[in-house]
Amino acid sequence: MISKKFLSLAMTATLALGVISGCSSTSSSDGKGSGSDGKKVIKIATQSPLSGGSATLGEAIKLGAQLAIEEQKDKFADMGFDLQLDAKDDQGDPKKGVANAQLIGADQSVLGVVGHLNSGVSIPASEVYEKYNIISISPASTATDFTDRNLKSVSRVVARDDFQGPAGAQYAINTLKAKKIFVIQDKTAYGSGLADAFKAAAEKLGAEIVGYEGITVGEKDFNGVLNQVSSKKPDLLYFGGLYSEGGLLVKQARDKGIDVPFMGGDGLDSSTFVEIAGDAVRNSYLTSVAGDVTKTEEGKKFAEDYKVKFNKNIESYSAYAYDSAGALLAGIEQAIKDNDGKLPTRESVMKAVRAIKEYKGVATEVGFDDKGDNTYAKIFIYKFDEAKYPATLDGEIEKE
Repeated sequence: MISKKFLSLAMTATLALGVISGCSSTSSSDGKGSGSDGKKVIKIATQSPLSGGSATLGEAIKLGAQLAIEEQKDKFADMGFDLQLDAKDDQGDPKKGVANAQLIGADQSVLGVVGHLNSGVSIPASEVYEKYNIISISPASTATDFTDRNLKSVSRVVARDDFQGPAGAQYAINTLKAKKIFVIQDKTAYGSGLADAFKAAAEKLGAEIVGYEGITVGEKDFNGVLNQVSSKKPDLLYFGGLYSEGGLLVKQARDKGIDVPFMGGDGLDSSTFVEIAGDAVRNSYLTSVAGDVTKTEEGKKFAEDYKVKFNKNIESYSAYAYDSAGALLAGIEQAIKDNDGKLPTRESVMKAVRAIKEYKGVATEVGFDDKGDNTYAKIFIYKFDEAKYPATLDGEIEKE
């Protein structure tokens, strides 16, 4: 049996350690914490799915932002600040994303957010960021509603679905010569929004939409909807959704003898899409808001640095997260200068970021309009001739 005297000594030691530990804290939720050498802490939060079906792209967002932060850590230290990453897993779940956003908002050390991947998470979470005056830059969310609400804390570096959907429709009809199209979407803000934009543009261009059906995220067996596809005999199958379902959908379609071109949006732009689909990925096409950064010397260096740092190849949004973090840090740096070198407010950071017009990233130039959309965003068309990622770039489209 443990004596009361021993318990008393143990509790005293624990309290003493707690006091010592508290004195050496690197940050605090009230924003008054000190980092290394007494420097003021500035945190950049990331929110993306680090677990679940979208973790491949979610991790890429976290790692891209992390690389940018680590590269600029010394520069901020010279200005008197300890730059830190606060990476959170939103699990691709709106409720989790909102809960995380509340935690981020309560931590006054956080001056900005890079995220999210999913529009369905970005939209509700951004309501929380707006409440706390925290600027967020999404490297991936494409739903029109994300920026159409005119929130002052919302921005993104990639193109919108009302640009991506019509671009895909033009390619499907003008290049692939599709006349009868079956559309499937995953009932999310992203998937349904993209599918609707594609459908409207395709009909305007003269194509017949012979079917429009929804699936549920997490489903594994698409036999029912693919039977409908078979009966309608389309010459193109379009999917608005993410790579987890998309990979299974195209694989099962090929197994049923549906060999028409399969097309989708940037949610398919992942190495895991190819891993799931295997050889069935051939004759698949996608529009992406992410370009191939390895086409430039800067982009090649980024990809090499990323591989050395994380022992992983880049994914579609790795560089866009890097650029999002870079633009965010540029805004914070400007806000520090405007505040005579002192820690800036969230409001001043938000204004400085949204005022960016010509930030040069490795993947894209960044300049925000009044809604927070990037005026330099493009759409890229890719095709899979073999089971290999990335796919072959077949063209890019700039907004007129």
